[in-house]
Amino acid sequence: MMRPAAFLDRDGVINIDRGYVCRWEDFAFVPGAVDALRRLQAAGYALIVVTNQSGIARGYYDEAALQGLHEALRGHLAGQGVMLDAIEYCPHLPGGSVPRYAIDCDCRKPAPGMILRTAAALGIDLAASLMFGDKPSDIEAARRAGVGRAVLVATDANPAAAKGEHPEFASLADAVDALIDA
Repeated sequence: MMRPAAFLDRDGVINIDRGYVCRWEDFAFVPGAVDALRRLQAAGYALIVVTNQSGIARGYYDEAALQGLHEALRGHLAGQGVMLDAIEYCPHLPGGSVPRYAIDCDCRKPAPGMILRTAAALGIDLAASLMFGDKPSDIEAARRAGVGRAVLVATDANPAAAKGEHPEFASLADAVDALIDA
């Protein structure tokens, strides 16, 4: 039986985007994000983080550092009653300084690869799913993957992000208030 998912960009949606966050001590949740994740989970959505992490291709940090951060994130959220079903990341960036990651791939958003692979692995109903992002590339990846609804949230780092055809919300919490709790 397929279930819906809430696909979530990480930086700017779940945590404050401070640029290339790769250490738990630099990670700070967007206000209301943990409760919003809890409400999405309670509403029956699988929680899947899909995040571009070009800092790896740029040589700012390595995959081990990123995986350490994601383990800390999972542990912290589990302590809050929130279970992430998956965390997918793209380490690639064409022209990056680390040759093995300096490629054009099918996973760097706006490409839909992360969404499609995770949906297939977890039995996700894409048409019944949601995507929460803070950049047009998040929304485009969702569109290309066939996600039912994509929501662009504005952030302090990118306040004009949510212009255009998609709903605009000031945060993940505001989007969940409008879409789930209505």
